[in-house]
Amino acid sequence: MPIIPVVKSSAILRSIAFYTEVLDFELVGVWPEPADPAFSILMRDEAELHLSSHSGDGAYGGSVTVLTDEVDALFVRFKARGLDTSAKPDSPIHQGPTDQTWGTREFCVDDPDGNRVCFTQRP
Repeated sequence: MPIIPVVKSSAILRSIAFYTEVLDFELVGVWPEPADPAFSILMRDEAELHLSSHSGDGAYGGSVTVLTDEVDALFVRFKARGLDTSAKPDSPIHQGPTDQTWGTREFCVDDPDGNRVCFTQRP
């Protein structure tokens, strides 16, 4: 049973650009058209993520975790594509992969609307 997170967006095209150009998601489609309000489906590997700029869909500041086997390589690739970590200089997890006390290695990014996406590698 897949569980699909819906991430709140204030500007669907800006969000799609961030998720596809920086974070390796692929655009499946935008409905009813690529103008707000709209709904979008993105894929990354075999996982689905939805974006919505409709007023009743979710709240800003949500958090999504993406499991990966290559957390360090992803961070390097995202930085090369323009990931800006300067907005959270005091947050180690936003500055690069961090070993957590619970055994994972992870880093987080915040999208243009303040939603957090954490890329997590389990031991």
